[in-house]
Amino acid sequence: MFSSVKPFENQQYSALKKECQRKRVLFEDPEFPANDDSLFYKSQRMQGVQWKRPKEICDDPYLFVDGISSHDLHQGQVGNCWFVAACSSLASREALWQKVIPNWKEQEWNRDKPEDYAGIFHFHFWRFGKWVDVVIDDRLPTIHNQLIYCHSNAKNEFWCALVEKAYAKVAGCYEALDGGNTADALVDFTGGVSEPIELSEGNYLTDEKKRNDFFERLLKVHNRGGLISSSIRATSAADMEARLDCGLVKGHAYAVTDVRKLRLGHGLLAFFKSEKLEMIRMRNPWGEREWNGPWSDSSEEWQKVSKNEREKLGVTVEDDGEFWMNFEDFCKYYTDVIMCRLINTSYLSVHKTWEEAILQGSWTRHEDPLRNRSGGCVNNKNTFLQNPQYVFDVTKPEDEVLICLQQESKKTSRKDGKGENLAIGFDIYKVELNRRYRMHTLQTKAASSIYINSRSVFLRTDQKEGRYVIIPTTFEPGLEGEFLLRVFTDVPSDCKELTLDEPPRTCWSGLCGYPQMVTQVHVVSATSLKKQDTQGGADPYVLILSEGNKVRSPVYKNSLSPPFDVKGLFYRKKPGEPIYVQIWNHNVVSDEFMGQVVLTGDPNELHTQHSLQLQDKGGKRSTNFPGIVNVRLLTCSTLTKV
Repeated sequence: MFSSVKPFENQQYSALKKECQRKRVLFEDPEFPANDDSLFYKSQRMQGVQWKRPKEICDDPYLFVDGISSHDLHQGQVGNCWFVAACSSLASREALWQKVIPNWKEQEWNRDKPEDYAGIFHFHFWRFGKWVDVVIDDRLPTIHNQLIYCHSNAKNEFWCALVEKAYAKVAGCYEALDGGNTADALVDFTGGVSEPIELSEGNYLTDEKKRNDFFERLLKVHNRGGLISSSIRATSAADMEARLDCGLVKGHAYAVTDVRKLRLGHGLLAFFKSEKLEMIRMRNPWGEREWNGPWSDSSEEWQKVSKNEREKLGVTVEDDGEFWMNFEDFCKYYTDVIMCRLINTSYLSVHKTWEEAILQGSWTRHEDPLRNRSGGCVNNKNTFLQNPQYVFDVTKPEDEVLICLQQESKKTSRKDGKGENLAIGFDIYKVELNRRYRMHTLQTKAASSIYINSRSVFLRTDQKEGRYVIIPTTFEPGLEGEFLLRVFTDVPSDCKELTLDEPPRTCWSGLCGYPQMVTQVHVVSATSLKKQDTQGGADPYVLILSEGNKVRSPVYKNSLSPPFDVKGLFYRKKPGEPIYVQIWNHNVVSDEFMGQVVLTGDPNELHTQHSLQLQDKGGKRSTNFPGIVNVRLLTCSTLTKV
């Protein structure tokens, strides 16, 4: 995941550091100068800002004082509690922060060799499909010798202030971090995939089963190294940072630092007792102001837990911003959760392995409808299918699919103003099992994301075996931009872009012929099939055959009335040749023929839906087989109509 890292703004950390050491000067970053352009993009908000190096702020600066901890961080004067919450989550995962802060020992102040210090640092962030190495100098904005943005408990610890500066450089300036998104920061720190969940609309408080399932998902993400953040939505400006009677603060991003099931009782009683409480530990980025309800630091509920268990949980009575809650209360008060899954694609891992497809694309305008790739959302019926299209397969009976659409971030600057996101989203359609060319008519919608003007849109969906097409779009037609599409499945999905509208003409087309028409065959279902085994059932599947091409459906176990819902698409060079729909019974040794129907696929045929009696392969009416097959046909002489 971290193997290839590209220099941001083409600045090479090692070369720049060596040059500064050779000249015996401290690095000054020309790409992110120590002036107001690096602070603001609108207007100057603060007077008296002085940029100082850590050595000018204190006598003995360090990257880390007594290691790294989620307790280190405090929010500054910019509204970036979302970034501080993401850093708190990052600090709890050593393997992750060591990737974001590479070679930290080499970057740490060396008291034995002060001449080696060059005032230069570098950090890694995941940006639009690749890891970038961001170089900064160590000059930090201060007022009255105090850091005005993110800072540590210890005045001589600077890791979070320096990480924040590098992140601000990528964003364009410090002010660009105001009111940002925790989900984006978690992705940038990990290369993972963030899933936002609205607790207030999911009935998690009242639906116990749904709440328990959600807790298991959170527990799994946490145990597998993922990062989690939560917040209580503020509904107005006056609501922002309002403190509730229970001690929680609205509009604040809290980092989830632990998720576990707590054993109640003491001694052997606790060991044999089956009752376990679902618990979650939170941290306020202010580093103070805690939850004061059940299971808060000094509450009487902790008397139900053995001293040994309390010590293992690290329960303290300090107002350090970190506290435990039971999960039911968590669902009662918090409105939003962000789960950042780390995508583990290693076959050597003991945990879930994902297959990942990453595809880069763009929305571009063109006057030719067949070349336009900026059609807007499905509300724009005439142009929607002109958008980019991506096909993927689900090859298991059912698979969990994670899809993330991300647009390229627009840099914020004083010259160009705030970089605004487009409203983006995507729809997923179940298509023919053999589709290789772009869709030109809408098919069955399998799932869809929300449309929102955020950097990325995420969807987790369970889909049955089959072929699917993803159509990523902007909400309005005619808008242009770059995007990244990430698709995760349990087994390889062969995800790729559909670029051609119809079969290409080649030098062989004159000799071998070129399709005259296209036919979509939709086998909807079959009924009253013949019993094939001693238990009185059958394991049927469908074969659709046309001019030597065939489509085979999955097997439907133990069914005499299978709901096949399978489609095939055929580009036909010989319109006079029939199309065969055959039903077979799946056996261990040899499959058994159960009957067929013969279709003409005539474009002039008025009726598109047929309920046909199964027949023998001879096709004579005297040799009817038990069973009816329900078929829909769509035939067109224009190849770009289906």
